[in-house]
Parts: sequence; C-alpha cells; structure tokens
Amino acid sequence: MFPRTRTARRSATLVGAAAFALLAAGCGGGSAGGGGSASGQDATLVAYTGQAGDYQINFNPFSPTKIGGLGTIYEPLFFSNKAQVSDMVPLLGTEQSWNEDGTVLSVTLREGVTWSDGEPFTADDVVFTFDLLKKTPSINNIGYHGKATAVDDTHVTFTFDKPAFVKGPDVLSNTPIVPEHLWQDVNPVEDVVEEPVGTGAYMLGEFKPQAFTYTANPDYWGGEPAVKDVRYLALSGNQAGADAIAAGTIDWQTGPIPDIQNTHQNFPAYDAYTQWQNQAVLATCSDAELGCEGPQTDPAVRKALYYAMDREQLNKLAFMDTGNEVSPTFALTPSQDDFVSDDVSEAVAPMQADPAKAAQILEDAGWAKGGDGIYAKDGEKLSLTVEVVTGWTDYITAIDTMASQAKEAGIQLQAAQSSWNEWTEKKGSGRYELVIDSLWQGPAPDPFYLYTYFFDSGSGAKVGETSGNNFARYDNPVVDDALAELAGLPLDDAAARQPHFDAIQTEIVRDMPYIPILTGGTTSVWKTAKFTGWPSDDDLYAFPAVWSAYDAAEILKKLQPAG
Repeated sequence: MFPRTRTARRSATLVGAAAFALLAAGCGGGSAGGGGSASGQDATLVAYTGQAGDYQINFNPFSPTKIGGLGTIYEPLFFSNKAQVSDMVPLLGTEQSWNEDGTVLSVTLREGVTWSDGEPFTADDVVFTFDLLKKTPSINNIGYHGKATAVDDTHVTFTFDKPAFVKGPDVLSNTPIVPEHLWQDVNPVEDVVEEPVGTGAYMLGEFKPQAFTYTANPDYWGGEPAVKDVRYLALSGNQAGADAIAAGTIDWQTGPIPDIQNTHQNFPAYDAYTQWQNQAVLATCSDAELGCEGPQTDPAVRKALYYAMDREQLNKLAFMDTGNEVSPTFALTPSQDDFVSDDVSEAVAPMQADPAKAAQILEDAGWAKGGDGIYAKDGEKLSLTVEVVTGWTDYITAIDTMASQAKEAGIQLQAAQSSWNEWTEKKGSGRYELVIDSLWQGPAPDPFYLYTYFFDSGSGAKVGETSGNNFARYDNPVVDDALAELAGLPLDDAAARQPHFDAIQTEIVRDMPYIPILTGGTTSVWKTAKFTGWPSDDDLYAFPAVWSAYDAAEILKKLQPAG
C-alpha cells in the first residue's frame, strides 16, 4: 500500500515523568546504574536522539520535520564515512566512476534489491529521485543540476553541463532514493509519509507519539541485521536522557550526562566516545530583503555577539569542556586548516570575550548605549531572542551564559524554549531572530560541502517559505559565484581552488550569518554490556552520533547483541 500523506501537524506536548516511566519499563534495560544485557538475538536497542516532546509522524526523507528513515529505511547509493578519510561503502550502488573531464558520473547498481513492499528496485527509481530534486528547489539541498539517465536496470549516468567532480560525494552518498511507483503523486515538500517503503535494513514497526520502533527487514539485500528492533524514545530533554542512562533503560544517546569523561567508571555497563565535527552556532535570520526582521539583520550586531562570547566559560559551563576551537571560516580545525585563507585575520574564534571591541563595532555602526546599558538604534533596542528546544540543557545553559556575557557588551539576549517540532518550523520558515544549532560536515573532509549546504542562496527562501539547509537565508552573489567555480574543479587541485575559498571566507567572516560558538564534542554514551561492535579508535567505521542518520544506520547494521 502507498504511504498515506497529509499536511504536517504543528502541535506537540512534552512527555511527563509518568509517561517516561512507562516507556522505560516497556523498553527493557536492567537494574539501576546501567545493568542488564541482551537476551538472545531479538534484543531491542533503545535510543534517544534528543527529541524533546512527542513525535509527530513523518517519514518523508525530504521534509525538514522528518523524524527518521534516512539510511535505515531509505538508502543512498553509497555510504561515506564522515569520521575519517576512507573509500565509499557500496550500498544501492556497487561501482562509480567519472569520465576524464568530470561531466559524466557512471554508477553500477546492485542487482536483486527489492523495496520493502516487494517491488524490484531499478535504475528508474534512481532517475526519478534525482529528477524530483531537480524540479523541487527547496529539497535540493545538494545543489544538484545534472541529468540522470537509466542506461538499463542496473546502470545510471549523471551528466553535467560542466565539470562537477565535487558533486560526486553528495550525489552518491547524501541523497535518499525513493520508489517511483509510490512517489509519483507525492508532494515532497508538504506531504507526510506515514508508511515508508524503502530498501534499507529496517522497516517502520509500531508508532506512538512517545516512541516508534524500527523492525529488521528480513529481505534486506545485505542480510537481516542482528539487532532486530530499534526503539526511539521521545523524552523531556537531556536531563531525562541522563536519568535513563543512570537507570540503565536506554542503550544509546548522543548528548550530555554528568561527568561524561568518567562514564564507564560511573556506569560500568556503558562507555562514551567523542568526536569533534559539528560546529555550534547562533544562526541568524540574516537578510531583511528576504523578510527577516530584528536587530540581527545588521552584520555589526552579529559581529558584536561574536566578540562578546567567552568561549572558555561557555565550554566549561555548558559543554563540560568537550568543545573545541572553531574557525569563523567554518573550515574544520585543525583537520581543514590548510583551507583557511591568508586574508582572514583570525583563523580561530577568540576564546575570551572582548566586550570593548564588541561595543566599538556597534558604535561604529550607529548604535548608542542607553541608560540601562543596552544599545539602541532608531528607537530599536538591541534585544534578541534565541530559539532553543525545551530540554536541550547544554544549549539552554549556553544561552544563559551568553546572555550574561552579551550584557557586558550592551546586548540583551534571552532564550525562547519550544518543542522540537515548533523549533524546526520556526527555523525552516525564517520566523526567528536567532537559533542555536550546529552546522554539519559534508561527505568528504572539505569545507566546500558545508559552504554549499549553509551559504548557497539556492537553498535559502523568503521568510514564510520553507528553506533548505541555508536557514539563515544568506544571499551573497560572490559566495554563489565562488561555489559555482569550485563545483567544476577536482577536489585535489588545491592551487586552483584556494582563490575561491579565499573569496567565500572573506564574505562570510565579514557578514557572519552564522555566529560561531565552538566545535562541539559529539559524545555518544552506549551500552557495551548489551551490544558489541560500536565505533572505536581502532575501527571508526562511522561518525558515532545517534542523530547522524546515515552513520547511525551503518552502526545499527554492525552491532551484535552481547548476550
């Protein structure tokens, strides 16, 4: 049966303590302190992604309000490991190659794959998916503009008007393939998919607002996974997640717990693992011409906030010293330092606050300090609201800390907490002043992908319309032109590429539509007493975060019950 679709719902409620207790009791686990081990091959893995408030069912892989399905249900052609430089892992595709000038990418598809409704997977599904991206700009977050052609059932070519080497990783590993026979009449922007059909190792089982379950696909082309059921819980936030770790009732979360550096000593059934990749930011609705309103549309305000932050204090108070330096260029430091332009005066953001410099920037832009110590301009007080998800305790603490720091620079800052669904809607529609969030890396260790995702005007939108990844609504022709030039150059031609990185970085450091906070230490806490095969320094086969969907899907396939 075709997945039912309807208009997305907007409301959400928090899960109360009683509801959590019932969920925990029904999800397996063990004694307090993280005891308990898997009982047989049908053990359920219980995960928490940070979802604060009830789930609203939506397994449309292109929707900004999707709650899951990427990788687990809907697979890309290949898997690209963001955690380390390595070859792509074949999934629906088995081989790929470019022609000499980078205008044709040829892909061989896996034979014998079926959709979970029993229909065969063919090259026509791949062509349909990429045609869908091309004709729907708001879901085309990879900036795909090629022409996909089915040579036969197991071979596809992607043809581009000019060299497109850098598009390869996104085309191959960052696009979920959907079935043409079910998606021909779907609106990929607005429709909610309740009964997803994919080629992945898992299918949707039971759904309730407080939790949903994936069940293993017995006909999966790679063999039925050993973890037979995966249950995702909706809790009330980070504290509930930490409490569940202490009680031993969840098996995997990527989020803070007290004294996280000593997880195994405190909870012997668990271990913790940290990677530094996602860059925490205060994202701004930046472009007044696109409908953004508020003081943050002034680049001077954004730059002043940048210098008002004491990042050492933020790291200590909000992130338990798990954060790392961040570059205002958003080249990942230190692994991408070679990409940082010599024209950028600060390769990394200052770790101490400089309120005097922040004040000077504001005064040079025409802001004047009022009697209450807060700046104002043209009758508008420099007061800003930061949107955050209820229960995200680390981010809430970060905002509270930044508010105190910003006040020293004459800026008023306050948090507005809402459910994840409401927060996502505000972010996607542009109805906000500031949002605390993270920018993520692309499918290769290269800043081109982050720039394409978050700074390309093509994935922005007017306020009130749903944006792609460029939810700051940044619109800069210089950046767009440089991205277009980079798209035609081989990834290994550093000399030809660097002038375009220089151009991008000059613009985004000056304009700062995303205000850098820190590079977040992404720490997962997982139950090693119940499952084996988690990523490690010796085998970092995927980025170890439960909310990094494609990576999590690979981890779920790799795990084995320990019982």
